[in-house]
Amino acid sequence: MNIQFPKSLLLLPFMASGLCSADEGMKDNPNAVAAEAEGWAAAQKNDPAAAKRMEWWKEAKFGMFIHWGAYSKAGGEWNGETNHHEWLMFTAKIPLAEFTEYAKTFDPKDFDPDAWVTIAKNAGMKYLIITTKHHDGIAMYDSKVSDHNIVKLAGLEKDPIRQLAEACRKQGLKFGVYYSLGRDWEDPDVPTGKHQPAGWRSNLVDYPNEKDKVFNRYFKRKALPQVRELLTNYGQIDVMWFDTPELISPEESKEMLEMIRSIQPNCIVNQRVGNDLGDYGTPEQTIPPEASNLPWETCMTLNGHWAWNKADDNWKSAGSLIRNLVDIASKGGNYLLNVGPTGDGVIPQPSVERLEAIGDWLKVNGEAIYDCGPTPFGAELGAYSKTEKDNKGRPKFIAKKEWRATTKPGKLYIHVLSWPSGKLSIPAVDEKITKAYLLADSSHTPLEIDQGDEGVSISLPAKAPDANASVICLDLDQP
Repeated sequence: MNIQFPKSLLLLPFMASGLCSADEGMKDNPNAVAAEAEGWAAAQKNDPAAAKRMEWWKEAKFGMFIHWGAYSKAGGEWNGETNHHEWLMFTAKIPLAEFTEYAKTFDPKDFDPDAWVTIAKNAGMKYLIITTKHHDGIAMYDSKVSDHNIVKLAGLEKDPIRQLAEACRKQGLKFGVYYSLGRDWEDPDVPTGKHQPAGWRSNLVDYPNEKDKVFNRYFKRKALPQVRELLTNYGQIDVMWFDTPELISPEESKEMLEMIRSIQPNCIVNQRVGNDLGDYGTPEQTIPPEASNLPWETCMTLNGHWAWNKADDNWKSAGSLIRNLVDIASKGGNYLLNVGPTGDGVIPQPSVERLEAIGDWLKVNGEAIYDCGPTPFGAELGAYSKTEKDNKGRPKFIAKKEWRATTKPGKLYIHVLSWPSGKLSIPAVDEKITKAYLLADSSHTPLEIDQGDEGVSISLPAKAPDANASVICLDLDQP
């Protein structure tokens, strides 16, 4: 089965990335996003080590994102307002000195890194990314570059990032670190506003003179040496997950990437290192409408916040999360699903329950997710409306939600999201189908099929084996 994608489709995931906080203005500039997509494609072609470096990541498909910091202690609440999050210092307009004193009260007394990794592993996740420095500028590890780190501020006996890295390696998960690159509210030299008004995400409470800030001073003094520190002192870092490149220059992005490659050449770097560089794209809180053979990863929350918010009970259902995973895998992407532990260091029970449900589904159907390629079809995903427009005036994509497809050599997996009555029809398949069966059926009882030039019809039992997504495996005759 030859899987081919028109060049225009290769750019669509990044044009549709919607809420990408790394570069908010990009969503209003499709040409800029398309240029970045071309940049990633060129990077893959020009770097012979890229394909090898990305192998495990493309196979993994599913990872855990963790937003955890001094802000987690507040649980989203400050002075009676309850909709704060990891941006607490900024949204509550807390002066640096006051927030620093607050960080000293951080007490993760129930933090159990092995338990966190076990939760991820039981969910079927293959890698883990943790915030090592968010926009508040507090390193969540024992940084020798800056005393503005949680180990020194809170007097922790152990380095939480080191503990988590060791727990991942012990249990066989890949380990990556998040680093806020272009926003740091502790440092006096971090201007913001590439696609928005100057200073729109800066600490103007303590450092109001935006025009006097020189990003390169911060870059040399803090960002570059802290990333070097993470890559040098914490063993293998499998993913360097940057956020918010903001005003980083092309020369600085290149310098950062070259430093990473010189220390850990196998470390994967996301595109938020800035300026058309990096190994993969990162749409946020949205799933692209169509498939791509460029590497990409959707990062998404379990409820409405990245960090722990005790007032947020708007949890996504386990079924919707499973269908998201299927949809993303069918379009060639990875799913980085976020948890926000409490300040005490506990992953909230609603998160655990949903992750357990995904893990149970993957125990049955994981072969149709891990190491799978995207759909060989495309029409089942939906199409752009000829009349309806989105909020940017562009043609609106009307998604179909009946089924999705993933592939492996000799296998075609049909993920049925809406169980039909009697038979399921799919487009024509070039290879001869030698057998069809449900993955949920341990005996692999053959399903009746009718294969012709116009399509394939598969006879199904009356009831779906899974209420969320049932997978049919089609064995294909290989030449």
